[in-house]
Amino acid sequence: MLRRLHPEQPDSFAFTEANLDWAKSQIAKYPEGRQASAIIPLLWRAQEQEGWLTRPAIEAVAEMLDMAYIRALEVASFYFMFQLQPVGSVANIQVCGTTSCMICGAEDLIAVCREKIAPDPHQLSADGRFSWEEVECLGACANAPMAQIGKDYYEDLTAERLGEIIDALGRGEVPAPGPQNGRFASEPLGGLTSLQEFAGDHDANASVTRALYWGDTVARIRGDEQPAGVAPPARTHPEAGGPGEAQDSAPDAQPPSDAQKIGHPEVDKSEEGRPVGIEGPRGGQPDDLKQITGVGPKLEALLHQLGFYHFDQIAAWTDAEIAWIDTNLEGFKGRVTRDNWVEQARDLASRKEG
Repeated sequence: MLRRLHPEQPDSFAFTEANLDWAKSQIAKYPEGRQASAIIPLLWRAQEQEGWLTRPAIEAVAEMLDMAYIRALEVASFYFMFQLQPVGSVANIQVCGTTSCMICGAEDLIAVCREKIAPDPHQLSADGRFSWEEVECLGACANAPMAQIGKDYYEDLTAERLGEIIDALGRGEVPAPGPQNGRFASEPLGGLTSLQEFAGDHDANASVTRALYWGDTVARIRGDEQPAGVAPPARTHPEAGGPGEAQDSAPDAQPPSDAQKIGHPEVDKSEEGRPVGIEGPRGGQPDDLKQITGVGPKLEALLHQLGFYHFDQIAAWTDAEIAWIDTNLEGFKGRVTRDNWVEQARDLASRKEG
């Protein structure tokens, strides 16, 4: 397929301040004289900022990397992930058309796109809000047919469900990504045949949970995303203000909605069953709780916030206290029971005393 620059181009391009800082950090990864190695990530970030890869953006990146314009254009025109024409301001829907998806109904999904968006791929809808294309394998064959919208996969699709998703996006809503038939991830359609003890632990898989919790679904990379561990501001899908941009709320923004916090349950305000912690580690020296399998730095910090610093504290939890902790470790529901923290803590406490 011959890929050319779009005939209509903006006058200029400049990275936002946040994206410029990010771009410089990428360039700094490479030794002097090898800066051109950063071409793909910089072109990608330019596309994420603008929605598509314009000629001024390609040339600006080339100048940053001390490359001839034609060399940067060669990269941009070679890789199909780079969009050389405008895409929908709300969403560009990429339908996988490779073997697994094709035999499971990809052609029906494409028919929906032709009907609801535009007759031809890479063609904007009448209102400029949507576009679509057929792409090669996206690696979710077990969940065929599927489509990628923004950064997210919508899997186990039917023609009817894809139509509903497009309509919802048009109303400013963002349907939850991931499997659309009730599956957690890629387990058999009939249910788990192994690891059944983990069934029902989570409302959604990790990718879906994070996208919803951070309000990051469908949105483009902006460069100012909140780092992990920081509560995100409330966001809505944009119409005014540009494609994929977050509508950041005022400083007194409300926390994410229940829908955004799938897998991150609200803390149970009930004190019934809550184990009693201590104000600080005994002797100023906490145990290394990360020795408990399943506890990493984030969970250790959460345990400290709840007043638990030592193995013997965890070893003494009752069944009611375990249930309370399992419910109130935000984002880690059921982890205490699943990883047998109490039993592990008893063993570690015993070894420490010995």
